[in-house]
Amino acid sequence: MRGAGKSRAAGLRFPRTIVLVALAAATWALGPLVVLVALLTLAVPRVRRWWRPTWRVIAGWVVGVLAVVGVVVALPDGALPIPPGAGAVVTPGYTGRPFTAQPVELDVPQHPFLAPNGLSSMHHDAWATDATVHPGPLGESPRVETAWYGLEECATLAFDRHERLVALCGDLQGPRMHVLDPESMRPLVSKDLPDRPDVEGKQPWENLCAGAYFYLDAEDRAVVATTDRRVLVVATSDADGDADLTTEATYDLSAEVPADDCLIAVLPDWQGRIWFVSQDGRTGFVEPGSGDVAALELDEEIANSFATDTDGAVYVVTTAALYRLEVSPAGLPRVRWRTPYDRGSRQKSGQVSQGSGTTPTILPGGVVAITDNASPRMHVQMYGTRRGRMICQVAVFGDDASATDNSLVSVGTGVVVENNAGYTGPWRTVLGRTTPGGFARVDLVTGEDGERTCETVWTSEVSAPTSVPKLSLATGLLYAYEKRSSVWGANAWYLVALDVRTGRTAYRVRTGIGTLFNNHYSAVTLAPDGSAYVATLAGMVRVRDRKD
Repeated sequence: MRGAGKSRAAGLRFPRTIVLVALAAATWALGPLVVLVALLTLAVPRVRRWWRPTWRVIAGWVVGVLAVVGVVVALPDGALPIPPGAGAVVTPGYTGRPFTAQPVELDVPQHPFLAPNGLSSMHHDAWATDATVHPGPLGESPRVETAWYGLEECATLAFDRHERLVALCGDLQGPRMHVLDPESMRPLVSKDLPDRPDVEGKQPWENLCAGAYFYLDAEDRAVVATTDRRVLVVATSDADGDADLTTEATYDLSAEVPADDCLIAVLPDWQGRIWFVSQDGRTGFVEPGSGDVAALELDEEIANSFATDTDGAVYVVTTAALYRLEVSPAGLPRVRWRTPYDRGSRQKSGQVSQGSGTTPTILPGGVVAITDNASPRMHVQMYGTRRGRMICQVAVFGDDASATDNSLVSVGTGVVVENNAGYTGPWRTVLGRTTPGGFARVDLVTGEDGERTCETVWTSEVSAPTSVPKLSLATGLLYAYEKRSSVWGANAWYLVALDVRTGRTAYRVRTGIGTLFNNHYSAVTLAPDGSAYVATLAGMVRVRDRKD
């Protein structure tokens, strides 16, 4: 009898293995819905008894999982691709067709204390245009490559003069900087920054303290704020041109920014002063030569970066108003004008604060653009830079489904806005779900009578839950990071390219499947070689046209 039992167990083990392999294959092809259906079958007692594992099976699975984890921990960041998710067959790898470049004209002045436009920061230049002269992929048999960093996301990417990526990244503990090889996306050198403190009322993924913004200066140095209220100036290469992250200067702001506050962003003005903003509304600048700090109290929350102009103006948006700041004759920061906007009655889903979710974007002709937080629909708003008077505004997206927490993209005559309404965290896009989404282009139009109005040129239903979209002036394409819905529960993510003139979707290419491919507010970044990079919750994605 004992021998018969062993024979029966052995007979069961092989069919069960076949079923497991078949389930894994079906899940890979069709998505998580297969797993849900399989779990439902466990409600049948006979099925449950058939699946009941022995301790040897459980031990085998535990050993296997630990072995995989050990390999991941032991290997350096970027050595493996981001693990694929489920639903490869039911989610298209590519739709659309290659695009013929249609360049866009936009003349943005080069800041004398920043790296070249398009390479220096998250928003590409001092005007925060999110537009670059560099090309992006045209959709010619695009090739997708990924690099896995564990659970680490790189919010801001820049490019040094050797075309290496300089990345400000972070996990739940805190930020760190990398210089990345552009081909392999593996870190060449890394630098740990002070850990991120807990902020009351903010979840770790909403905490922007010193973890979202930095810039490369004209000497190829990264200027970055830290969580202990310092500003570091960090070289990105050594004397031989090899990747390096050595701190060359440190400016301590703790006397002006108290311990219960934190630095959000830094950017230079046209005279080389390093301006800063803090979460609780402190702003000011550091004189690089002397290290002297001058500060100003705005007393309103700040959750985004800012923009600077050739005339010395600094534009900051708080959760209550748009400001123009400048340096007084006495050499101190002061408010030139303050213009309140409709901040709404609540923090909308898709935003990390109650107020405008945008960095001010400077447009040609003395105009600065933001969004408000009005209900039931937010507005794209244009203001004159001299006096801060509103020129015009227009409502965008649907009632009770409009919010943004990303910068506007300049197209010269206007801006493109992305709808982030409905995004509450990475779980919001699991099991094939997505957000209402949408894009709109709003232009500033001058009528025959000389009156200027805001007009919606086009809208798109593409859903990019949190991407910081970018415009390639060389191709005329707007690049965003799309999450498409799926009845199969597949979580497929795409780099999508929109014709900025018409809003038509030129093409989309799947970058990966699964939550690890969620970009979670990180930016699309266009490289000098025509590649598009997107940081995700687990690493980096690169998309480029295939070259024969």
